[in-house]
Amino acid sequence: MSTVKALQNETDHQAAATRRSSQSGGQIRPQRVLRRTIKRAKVGSVAWHVFCLALLAVLLYPVLWLIGSSFKPGTEILTNMGITPNQFTLSNYTEVFTGVGGLSFWSMLGNSLVISTLAVVGNVVSCTLAAYAFARLRFKLRRPFFAFMLLTIMLPMHVVLIPQFIIFQQMGFVGTIVPLVLPKFLATEAFFIFLIVQFIKGIPRELDEAATIDGCGPYRTFAHVLLPLLSPALITTTIFSFIWSWDDFFSQLIYLNKPETYTLQLGLRLFVDQTSASSFGPMFAMSVLAILPVVIFFAVFQRYLVEGVATSGLKG
Repeated sequence: MSTVKALQNETDHQAAATRRSSQSGGQIRPQRVLRRTIKRAKVGSVAWHVFCLALLAVLLYPVLWLIGSSFKPGTEILTNMGITPNQFTLSNYTEVFTGVGGLSFWSMLGNSLVISTLAVVGNVVSCTLAAYAFARLRFKLRRPFFAFMLLTIMLPMHVVLIPQFIIFQQMGFVGTIVPLVLPKFLATEAFFIFLIVQFIKGIPRELDEAATIDGCGPYRTFAHVLLPLLSPALITTTIFSFIWSWDDFFSQLIYLNKPETYTLQLGLRLFVDQTSASSFGPMFAMSVLAILPVVIFFAVFQRYLVEGVATSGLKG
């Protein structure tokens, strides 16, 4: 009996040792796997950030070269391909502020700001009203009109350029800023209408019904209920309208044929003479000054831009 008990005790000790070793091994294995996973995640994160920084450097290099070249003398711009100038000078900016072609820099800047501001106001007001009609009001042929409006997004602007020019010429508006501003007040930007429609569809209709019960009509419901909730979409419309209008060169070249109506974008052409010789230094300096308002505008409203686009894409 003692021998049997001894064998049983030894067997129990071996089983307990096996269980302890298996338990300890089971604990060590997940820890090793977890450490390997964390290490791989760190390596992947570092590699991704390095790739993004390299891509950012490639994308920003032309802008940095433009800024650096604006401080170079004219003889150094085509010989020094580096970002930093060998001989630093402010004469390019001095020449820009002095004026070019008999036009003041501040006059061209004011024209650009007026056109961009009116374009923003026109798009925000007209596109918001049109989007509210498509999203909330019920009228005949609403769906076909909305589909037709979306088709205009795929229509190249060059198709309607000549008919529009003939219309504005017969009305006597060529040479003024009216052709650049008037279409904005007529809800011609289908992209912004679609953007705001998608945002309005995400707002519960119960709010409209509650306003109707309180005695509000369509206009008061829009002004007091929906409009305060549309701020992300309206800010997105404002940002894109300003940037697109500010960077527009082709339309301004077509309609603005009087020097007193020139914008900064058209002013850049004045640095190229009739023999196609360019004054690169002042041209680059004015380019930097023309880019600066857009960069500041985008930096201030960037958070609202991301919020408006993301929200409009998720709702509807």
